Parts: sequence; structure tokens; C-alpha cells
Amino acid sequence: MPVAIITGASKGLGRAFAEALAARGWDLVLDARDAEVLQGTATALEAYGARVTALPGDVTDAGHRAALAAGARLLGGVDLLVSNASALGAEPLVRLAELPLEGLRRALEVNVVAALGLVREALPSLRAAPAGAVLTVSSDAAAEAYETWGGYGASKAALDQLAAVLGAEEPGLRVWAVDPGDMATDLYAAAVPDDDDPRPDPVSVVPALLRLLDERPASGRYGAPALLEER
Repeated sequence: MPVAIITGASKGLGRAFAEALAARGWDLVLDARDAEVLQGTATALEAYGARVTALPGDVTDAGHRAALAAGARLLGGVDLLVSNASALGAEPLVRLAELPLEGLRRALEVNVVAALGLVREALPSLRAAPAGAVLTVSSDAAAEAYETWGGYGASKAALDQLAAVLGAEEPGLRVWAVDPGDMATDLYAAAVPDDDDPRPDPVSVVPALLRLLDERPASGRYGAPALLEER
């Protein structure tokens, strides 16, 4: 069975995508910081018959990243690496003039440095896979100037560039940066707690991610809404 590593997989888009892969017969290595919630997700996904390795931890920890890659190798390798774990830099978000520099560093460490670190751990297995792929979860804040989203958006813009260069350097892989669009997630609630407007469930984004796996378009940046509209 193909094997995926998914970070930030205990809830939201990470869990929704993991469930879709489990239903397709994938085996999974899942990461999140909350051990109890992560184990609950793993137990639910095992009902699909998937082998699920749940490894709680912080993606900024090099030892944890090495454990994720090792767990995937025990299941047979790494066919897909999904960098979904994210940090905002401030909760709730604030303007750049008030953004704590330690918050910006945290966002860069989680969203960019850890993503590259995990790629480096998994790269030998990805290269050996029949159809190795890396999927990084981006944001429209990486490309648009929204007030208070500067630190988070800068980190996601850096992640987009990292993914673009990786795609150029590793032509045997597919490397996709995906802007999922608006979603009702804990991350968004923490970012803008006063916004009560309804937003789509992360499950609605999953068909766009599955389309990338099914059709394997060229490496690049994709918007989930466009992928869904074109079906």
C-alpha cells in the first residue's frame, strides 16, 4: 500500500485528507502536538483497514521529524509527504507593528524550516517511490496583502518558494503547493476569533487534493477552488 506522512493531522484539513487516503487503502504516519486527539484520529482511521502510526510531537524538533520518516519506512517507504502543520505567529493575529519577533520566528520554524527538514528526512524514500509527491498547504495570505496576516503570510510565501525550487530540483517528484481557500478550522478561529461568518468545512477541500494525486499535474502552486471548479 502507498504510505503518506501528514503533519497537523489530528483535525481540520489534515484529518480530513488522512481519512480520504485511509478510505483509498493508504497507510499513514500522522503527526500532531496533542497526543490524545491524535490517537483518537488514528483509531478512527484504522477502522478503514489502514495501518496508522500516530507520533505526537512538534515538527520543529529534528528528532521528531526523523521519527516520522522512520515510521514511514517501517510501513514500506514514503509516497506522499504532506506539510500541513502551521503556526500563526500571534493568536489572535496582530499588525506587523505589534507582531512579536519570537512569534514570527515560530511561524517560520513551523511553516518553513520544519517543512524543509522533513523533506530532507523523507527525500531518499520519496525518490525511490513509484510516484513520489510532496504537498505543502499554502494560503492566499502568501500572495495577497491582508492586514494582520503579514507574519503568517510571509512564512507561507517562503514555503511556496521552497516548494517551487524543490519541484525544479527534483523533476522525478511532484511538488504541489496548495492554497485551500477559506475553511472553518481551529487555526482560523485562533487567528480571527471575532469573525463569526460561516466558512466551508475542510472536507470540502479534499477532492481538490485527491485530484492532484489522481492526475499528477506538473509541480507548481494550485488553488483548491480552481481545482474543484474545473472538474
